[in-house]
Amino acid sequence: MSTPATPEGSAPAGTEPSDTSRATVAWTLAGLVVVLGLAALTRFLEQNVPDWSEGTALGEFAAGVEFPVYAIILGLLGNLVLSRAGVRDRLAAAFRTEFFIKTGLVLLGASINLAVLVEAAGPAIAQAFLLIVLVFGFTWWLGGRLGLNDKLRALLASAVSICGVSAAIAAAGAVQAKKEQLAYTASLVILFALPSIFLLPALAEGFGLAPQVAGAWIGGNIDTTAAVTAAGSLVGEEALQVAAIVKTTQNALMGVVAVALTAYFALRVERAPSAKGHALRSLWSRFPKFVLGFIAASIIASVYLNSVGADQGEAAIDVVNDLRTWFLILAFVSIGLEFRVAPLKEAGWRPIGLFASATVFNLLAGLGLASWLFANVSIT
Repeated sequence: MSTPATPEGSAPAGTEPSDTSRATVAWTLAGLVVVLGLAALTRFLEQNVPDWSEGTALGEFAAGVEFPVYAIILGLLGNLVLSRAGVRDRLAAAFRTEFFIKTGLVLLGASINLAVLVEAAGPAIAQAFLLIVLVFGFTWWLGGRLGLNDKLRALLASAVSICGVSAAIAAAGAVQAKKEQLAYTASLVILFALPSIFLLPALAEGFGLAPQVAGAWIGGNIDTTAAVTAAGSLVGEEALQVAAIVKTTQNALMGVVAVALTAYFALRVERAPSAKGHALRSLWSRFPKFVLGFIAASIIASVYLNSVGADQGEAAIDVVNDLRTWFLILAFVSIGLEFRVAPLKEAGWRPIGLFASATVFNLLAGLGLASWLFANVSIT
């Protein structure tokens, strides 16, 4: 006797929708347990490995390893184990990198004095604008020379010039790109961002860059906000503050670029008539709202410290900073858990060559701009 066919997208026969929902919730909670467990292990290793290795050949190296390193490595190992077990995709709803990093950055705003934010804002806006124009223009031009599809090069140019995956998502919506193009771009962003977390701090130290210049270089060049935060943490608190200011400034310009792409593809590529008021609505919908939270946290913390005094307010800021660290650890663990190799295997060498070339161009232009604009910025 045959079994009745089940309509596509519905639950299997005999399965109630509520059962499916409960199963989804259960897997999401299980995924959250994995993320929290790896985060706790990260904090444990960060606090104990230096003591364990003290007096050994690895003692000095271990003392310099910060929590982003442990978190990303554990996330990648967790990704491998869960993928081999066949359950990674079921747990993936709990790998909320974007939520964790944006919450952490809002909390980071509380540790940045409003005076520093105001002083760094001018150079940050100048650097963000110039880098976006230069790097986006270079990537778009080279992508055309390599014969890439307009939509794919729009995604790649947005990702490498602004803020990685978030910019690629905004650009994908603006140009109506295919999901495969977005997945490929996101995988490239993560592939290049992971080594840059360790490479740029090492280069900054080798070049003898001042903390504010190193932070500006990191914030303007690494493609994901989470990786920027990780690299800034490795250089130091001062570099992290400037890196965060520069990156949030670039994020704030993401909406402007998305609106420009929408208009360009609608009017020039697809030849569609523009709708009145669409540009402003699109700008606000794509504007990264966490930037406002970052600024608000800085203002609130500055006013609070001025009213109660630095000594009395330090304890409260320390609590916020500790909470911020936990959210950043959760984000870095999720980066490792979310990394996927499959989309990278589906494209040829040209998009990879374009992204690599644009990254090198971005590094050189960013170093020059950071050295010029932030040399005299005070962060003390």
